[in-house]
Amino acid sequence: MALDFNASPRASLGIELEVGLVDVDKGGLVCVASQLLDEIGQGHPDGEHPRIKHELFESTVEIITGVCQTVAQARDDLAHSLRELNDAAARRGVGLVGVGLHPFSAWQDLTRSPGERYQTLVDRIAWPARRLMTHGLHVHVGVRSGEKAIAIVNALSGYLPLFLALSASSPYWHGQDTGLASARTKVFEAMPTTGLPPHLDSWAEFNDFLDTLITAGSIETVREVWWDVRPHPSFGTVELRMCDATATLQEACAMAALAQCIVQWCDEQIDAGYQLPVTREWIRRENKWRAARFGVDAELVVDNFGHTQPLAHVVAELVERLQPIAAELKCESELEDVLGILARGPSYERQRALLRSGATLDDVVADLRRELLEGLV
Repeated sequence: MALDFNASPRASLGIELEVGLVDVDKGGLVCVASQLLDEIGQGHPDGEHPRIKHELFESTVEIITGVCQTVAQARDDLAHSLRELNDAAARRGVGLVGVGLHPFSAWQDLTRSPGERYQTLVDRIAWPARRLMTHGLHVHVGVRSGEKAIAIVNALSGYLPLFLALSASSPYWHGQDTGLASARTKVFEAMPTTGLPPHLDSWAEFNDFLDTLITAGSIETVREVWWDVRPHPSFGTVELRMCDATATLQEACAMAALAQCIVQWCDEQIDAGYQLPVTREWIRRENKWRAARFGVDAELVVDNFGHTQPLAHVVAELVERLQPIAAELKCESELEDVLGILARGPSYERQRALLRSGATLDDVVADLRRELLEGLV
């Protein structure tokens, strides 16, 4: 059965941020999501908060915005929900962190969230799902047709390493330095229907893909297609899912501004009759690996002849090129914050710098709590 694409106003915006729940004294993840969600859901229909939701494990909650027109609106929406969640969490001695992987908690110690969907997921996928203690940042940008969504997904795939490197916040896994900027990326890739999307020529081909996997029993719905960037039919968006959860609200909004500007640029190029650039698959895969491994220090392959450029240089050129689009979308300062990430270093660099200064992983978690709360002022 063909899915309809529920078209959205061009460049409308939504953000989803997954945050970890940690013990404020010991720093480890704590499985209290149901208790928090029961409390903050009081007074809402069916006792469910419209902006704060369960995730796979009881140590994680997802905060979502409504449909926004600007990054500033989305920031205010996120901040309001974060304050509400933090107030409830603080009464239980629980703190909030934005991090791709918790630095030392073990997946074996976590409790799965209630619900048939999560049980079915783990029963079908087994070990890769049982260890999926990842936290991500997802950005939705509205587009006006399924055909445009497919074309933009194809083009946006080439930019994914930039988002990954800038948001990377998961150098540690089970108390060990992995040597990666984003270990979350490699943990998540163990799941089926994840990673870079295949190149698709049309909305009809995307429907064929879904029909095949649903008929084969591989997935039940489009919600189980967890590509790094995907069309979202019911929301009418292109959803970028590449990013680690960011340590600060400012960084989340920088990623949202970058995504919104690129999608808007793509949309305008299509309207002007231009064909969007598409990066070859083997270059996309190589650059994704380089970003996961080396973060903002990566050298990216920039053409079919193997020439490379520093990722930071590619980011700076892109931000400059997108400035007129940012002015249209009223997100100039948030786009400029992308360069701020390069200047001060992404979260994975800040975490490692703390360890080099003599701090412990407990101290890293405490600093992550501080960074997320600073963004609420």
